[in-house]
Amino acid sequence: MKFNYTATNKEGKTIQGAIEAPDHQTALANISKQGLHPIIVQIEKSKGTGKAKGKKVKTKELVIFTRQLSTMVSAGVPITRSLATLENQTQTKNFKSVIAAVAKEVEGGISLGVAMSKYPNVFSDVYVNMVRAGEAGGILDEILKRLATQVEGEATIRKKIKGAMMYPLVISVIAVVAFFFIMILIIPKISKILNDLGGPNARLPIYTRVLLTISSFVQHNALFIVVGVGLFIFLFRRFAKSTKGRYQIHAMMLRLPILKGIVIKIAIARFARTFASLMSAGVGVLDALEVTGGAIGNKVIEAELKEAAKEVKNGKALSEPISQSKHFPPIVAQMLAIGEETGQIDTILIKVADFYEEEVDTVIDSLASIIEPIMIVGLGSVVGVIAASVMGPIASLSKNIGSQ
Repeated sequence: MKFNYTATNKEGKTIQGAIEAPDHQTALANISKQGLHPIIVQIEKSKGTGKAKGKKVKTKELVIFTRQLSTMVSAGVPITRSLATLENQTQTKNFKSVIAAVAKEVEGGISLGVAMSKYPNVFSDVYVNMVRAGEAGGILDEILKRLATQVEGEATIRKKIKGAMMYPLVISVIAVVAFFFIMILIIPKISKILNDLGGPNARLPIYTRVLLTISSFVQHNALFIVVGVGLFIFLFRRFAKSTKGRYQIHAMMLRLPILKGIVIKIAIARFARTFASLMSAGVGVLDALEVTGGAIGNKVIEAELKEAAKEVKNGKALSEPISQSKHFPPIVAQMLAIGEETGQIDTILIKVADFYEEEVDTVIDSLASIIEPIMIVGLGSVVGVIAASVMGPIASLSKNIGSQ
């Protein structure tokens, strides 16, 4: 199999390349034999095979699999037998085929971590690197327990965020549908009533004229509006998937007042827990920073970590570049410095992760309680404006007719 690597030569220059090797350890050894100092060595993902590679697995299934594999490994059951047992217990066809493929690779002499790395949509970089570290340190069962807890925690945060966003999303969709329904079907009938009461030259309030103009525009251009919105969504999704687009969107998220705080807290919690888990598993600082950056979920903060990794590579402690970050609060750098002094980075960062995860829970719960009344007031205001635009002129024209 093929490994991509980043290494330094005797002159300290960073170089990148690829090497063929049967497993990760052999790749490291072969790179070192070339007089290079390996920094990052990863299997080339594009070489992964298997029909299930492109399909994701439910978080609940991955957590159960990880916990059960941890229990079996700690009980002394061989990896191949453990995987075969879990394959038989798994109900999902997709995940079953992945486990079977991983078991076959392990039977062929490949390490568990390398076999899992062939399925990046099932086992993330963080997952794979921690498994590799657990195998190298002989603590795979302990690492798998930590992984299960970490995956479960990430899923809980995502579930809370989705739950908080569901209400405004549903209300927004209903509001858009109601808007088109009113503009296309209701307002034209009201316009006819106004014309019948006051004639085509009736003097109407400006907000009523604006409402009638919007209704007329929507009626005559409904198809173009729908196509335009669909095209905008399509182009936006393509832009969001590009490297440049994802970076710009993540940068914008860090500038929005309320969203900024949530995004930063989630990123710090992910950084602290993932980096602590990798360090405790024996992964090197540079490798841990590389993997952690990809797991944070924000390209801007990931770029900051890459810059921090360069300074660490030049001999600085990690707490120094983190203290100069625009997005990491000072307390994170201070806690890192304490961890570096005491040699307990993993323990201290776990406490940081717990703190920020509690902060995220509190902010999301508060946000969910605030969104509902804001949406109600907003929709009520729109309904009030439409009602005033319609009922006021009708009442006025009816009164004028009655007085004549």
